[in-house]
Parts: sequence; structure tokens; C-alpha cells
Amino acid sequence: MSNEMQKPVIGFSCGDLNGIGIELILKTLGDHRLLDFCTPVVFASNKSINFYRKSLPEINFNYASGRDFSRLNPKQVNIYNCWEEEVAITPGQLNDTGGKYGLLSLKEAAQALKDGHIHGLVTAPIHKKNIQSADFHHTGHTPFLKELFGVNDVLMFMVADNMRIGLLTEHVTVSDVAKHITKENIISKLKIMHASLQKDFGIDKPKIAVLGLNPHAGDEGLIGSEEENIIKPAIKEAKHQMMVFGPYSADAFFARGQHERFDAVLAMYHDQGLIPFKSLAIGEGVNYTAGLNAVRTSPDHGTAFDIAGKGKADHSSFLAATFTCIEIIRMRLGFTEMRQNPLRKMSARMFANAVDERIEETE
Repeated sequence: MSNEMQKPVIGFSCGDLNGIGIELILKTLGDHRLLDFCTPVVFASNKSINFYRKSLPEINFNYASGRDFSRLNPKQVNIYNCWEEEVAITPGQLNDTGGKYGLLSLKEAAQALKDGHIHGLVTAPIHKKNIQSADFHHTGHTPFLKELFGVNDVLMFMVADNMRIGLLTEHVTVSDVAKHITKENIISKLKIMHASLQKDFGIDKPKIAVLGLNPHAGDEGLIGSEEENIIKPAIKEAKHQMMVFGPYSADAFFARGQHERFDAVLAMYHDQGLIPFKSLAIGEGVNYTAGLNAVRTSPDHGTAFDIAGKGKADHSSFLAATFTCIEIIRMRLGFTEMRQNPLRKMSARMFANAVDERIEETE
């Protein structure tokens, strides 16, 4: 492994300027031990950093600043100045300024990721409505990055120590969810999830569960037809390429702890996946965008305007997102190296012939 990848350059977008984003960054990067694992680059401005630093006097936050990626200081936090002007920061207030400069930070950071100036990106929370503009017409980071990187599809992948849940639909109204339940969409998400589990999480032969859309997974067509007409045929086709099972009734699946028997779960819509994830996940949850040729993570919470600027924000999920970003970068490099080593390829083929444990698909 190269020295560069042993200590990757990780970018941090600041999120809504009036939210808790910069506070999370200060608390996370204020622990100088993190510099042993990465070279941080914060996309904001010196003035915005100093504004929030005043409310956290206990944190010894030193930094270098500039706009030259070739002159990053690996022994300090680096501030990439996205703007120089004075900005009226009003913590906890929802206004155009917070969204405007949050977007500026995100665009600069995401472009740096695409251009290869940074190896990974951790995004602080944005306010999805407040950030809307002529330059941003997305429902969140995930579709924005999909468009910027020009990929056909991505997966919003929630990961924690004991579970991983991907979403077929993300920020879609409940009344529109069924429109997006198609065989093509399911297979696309499953392919992204399977590849990510192998490449990003080091699981050679992942087992994936798929949830149904309707109560009791449709009860064989009694409560909705999506399971019989769409989801089951999609799973049957995907079985030719991966170990995938279901559809499972979402309530019984999590109540019985069945998620512990799988490496990941594909949920049909936002709350179906996020409610059990936030209720049952052990450790801090992280939102990961699978399907890109770059690594982006974020905490699993929002801007928290109610506590912004008060020094109360818990940075645990943001810290977990940072370490997850670093680990996925390393895992990807190891995945590539393994496939370049013919002896390791031989070992992988031997393991591939091992007999799988049987997983029952009945409820």
C-alpha cells in the first residue's frame, strides 16, 4: 500500500452555514490523533471557522489555509477557502445565506473529489429546501453526486456495526413510492449493493435480503401485487449473479432479528429502512453513497438548527462517517491489489466453491 493511501486526503463540506456542520468538523478534527489517519481539507473559509471556534474554546483547532492542493500540510487541518467575503452567520436560523454558502462548499468539495484532488469526502448536513437554487435542484446529496459523476444509478446505503440498509427509493413521497418499484430499479440497486459489499466492505460472498413493499409482503397478492409481479421476479433474476433472498415482511423481519443473518438489506422506501436502522443500529450510523468511483460518507442526521451555535452537537456520527470514509478507501485499494495478485485470485476462487449455509425464505 502506498504512503499516499495509508494517509488519504479527506475533504469535508461544511453543510448549511447556520447549522451544526462546522461545529461537528471542529469537534472531529480538533482531536489531533485523527491526523495520523488522514490529511483533512475543510471546504469553507477561515472566517467561518473562526466564528464557530469562538464558541468552542476548549478545542485546540490549528489550521493551514489556501487554495493549492499541491501544498497541503499533512500535519495540520487544511482550510480550502471557498469564499473570502464577510458572511453574516446566524446559527439556528433558516435563511438564504446558510443555503448559499453550504452549496458553495459542497460544489467545491465534490468537484475536488471528482478531479482526484481528495480521496474521499465527508459531507456535513444541508437543509434540503434551503439549498435549492438554480444550481441545485436535488432532494439531497445522493442525487446531486449521481448527476455530478455522471453515473446511471447510486445507492443510499446506511451502514453501522451490526447492519447495512440500502434504499430503493430515497426522498420520494409515500404516494409516489409504488411508481418506482420496478424490476429494473430493484436489479440496479442490488447490483450496486452487491459490488459495494465486496469492494467497499470486504465481503466475498454477501447475502442480501429484500423487503416487500406492502404489509406482510403482500400476502401472496392479497394485499397488493408488487411482490408477486415485480419484486419476486427481480429477485429470481438477480439470483443468477448473487445470493439474494426475499421478499420479507418488513415488520416481522426486524422484529425477529433476521437482519442479523444478512450482510445487507434492500428496503423499498425511506422510512421502511431508516426507522429500523436508527432504532436498531449498534454504534453510530453512517450514510454512504455506493455506486460512485469515489467515496462519500455523511452522518445520519440533519442540520439540528435548534442546537446550532450552542456547542451541544454530538459529533459521534460525524466521526464515524470520517473513519468509514477512510476504511472504504483502504478496502477499495486492497480489493484492487487482491485482484492483481494471481495467488490471491486462486484463493478467492477456492472459497467461491465452498458450500453456502442454507437460508430459509419462509416467514
